[in-house]
Amino acid sequence: MKKIAILGSTGSIGTQTLEIVRDNPDIQVVGLAAGANIDLLEKQVREFKPRLVSLQSEKMCKELKIRLSDMDIEVLPGMEGLLGVAEMEDSEILVTAIVGMIGIQPTIAAIKAHKDIALANKETLVTAGHIIMPLAAQMGVSILPVDSEHSAIFQSIQGENKERISKLLITASGGPFRGKTKSELEHVRLEDALNHPNWSMGSKVTIDSATLVNKGLEVMEAKWLFQMDLSQIQVIVHPQSIIHSMVEYVDGGIIAQLGMPDMKLPIQYALFYPDRRPMTGKRVDFYELGSITFEKPDMETFPGLKLALRAAQEGGSIPTVFNAANECAVSLFLERKIKFLQIPEIIELCMDAHKKIENPDVEDILATQKETMELIGMKYARSLFVPDI
Repeated sequence: MKKIAILGSTGSIGTQTLEIVRDNPDIQVVGLAAGANIDLLEKQVREFKPRLVSLQSEKMCKELKIRLSDMDIEVLPGMEGLLGVAEMEDSEILVTAIVGMIGIQPTIAAIKAHKDIALANKETLVTAGHIIMPLAAQMGVSILPVDSEHSAIFQSIQGENKERISKLLITASGGPFRGKTKSELEHVRLEDALNHPNWSMGSKVTIDSATLVNKGLEVMEAKWLFQMDLSQIQVIVHPQSIIHSMVEYVDGGIIAQLGMPDMKLPIQYALFYPDRRPMTGKRVDFYELGSITFEKPDMETFPGLKLALRAAQEGGSIPTVFNAANECAVSLFLERKIKFLQIPEIIELCMDAHKKIENPDVEDILATQKETMELIGMKYARSLFVPDI
């Protein structure tokens, strides 16, 4: 019996992870953490019967305890709850499906508690890769990528000499606005940005895909996951989203991982690695597909990707600024407080204003996040909530 805990159980990755649990009776869920979706979390608790659960606020935790008074279960709020779920003694693997930098501290705690990590939280490596990867190596813990692109790379290097990798080729769908000009993006509506052509994802990740920021975050994550120089990572727009990423070797050979645009495959691969298990669902039909195409990303129309590459190159605390500014800007866009094209403008403003810290520790990372959010709150939305985490 494999015992797992999930951070972000009510989100897109979390709910799909639980679908996999339903199909594999030899997985037991021992801990769940969610944000504010108390109704769905209650349903999950009643179905999967974890020992420990967490919600964002103390008020919601008290309400959940009342709802679950017929069950023997512990409920903890906020960061205390995230850390509690991350460190559970009887869990073997932690699925980090929580969105945002709030995932850093529980991921570190889980690694120190010798838990393998099924990583779906980009921000953890983007901002703290220099801390996470050496710590995982020190503790003998596996970091198993759940993002489809990183899982594809991970699958493509199995059985290969990693010293012979020449290049990582990370594919991007191009999002809902591929081929648009900057002037055409001036009046983008929120509903348009949330209408991804291929993938079903949470709202924040969907907006990141529309700006191509998501691809920049994935480049930064790949740098740490696979210990590659930025010059060895290339982004390629592939509108059909059938090739999830590729690895080029020194002899010119390229190995790719293909499949339907469905996150359940990379989730299941991480949970059962190195095994592959049967999974239901649609398969790629090459006759139906007909052809696949590739394009160079338009970094002038979508400067979020260019800013991400700049942040990765500058390093230090700059990736934290990039990530925190993007989180904030996307939140404002989702609340209809700013325009779509203001997202990269806000990111660039914050990057230009920040004084870089060369080798930030966790305290520096969280302070930089708060500083960035306060700057945005001052300039764009004085009512912006700045969490104390």
